Amino acid sequence: MTVIAPILIGIAYVSLMSLIREPHRRRLNAVMVAGAGAAYLSSGGLGLWEFAFTAVVTYCAYRGLESWTFIGIGWLLHTGWDVLHHLKGSPIIPFAEHSSFGCAICDPVIALWCLTGGVSVTGYLRARLARVRPDRAAS
Repeated sequence: MTVIAPILIGIAYVSLMSLIREPHRRRLNAVMVAGAGAAYLSSGGLGLWEFAFTAVVTYCAYRGLESWTFIGIGWLLHTGWDVLHHLKGSPIIPFAEHSSFGCAICDPVIALWCLTGGVSVTGYLRARLARVRPDRAAS
């Protein structure tokens, strides 16, 4: 469950975000990655590097307002930051020891979706079902 749950959370995130129409979906995801970039600030686990990291992800989020690629890059950067925090022992949720590990598994799921253009998964499934139904009626 340590691995499966974060993957399912990433899939749930993608599915829920898919319900939002473009360009709002992209802009909301830019805001979300900006928030994720600042998530470790309160822990201070990596000292001043926390501020540098937040600045880099904020830049990605700003560019992400117009580009899914930058949002995906921001999530991948956050994945690396999660790994560092997991190894250092300063988890994203202080009372949940392996929360950074889980986040490091969840984030690439979101990043992959963003790097493929943040396509609406629910819209894709609806279109696939619409194409399948007429074929079944013909048989």
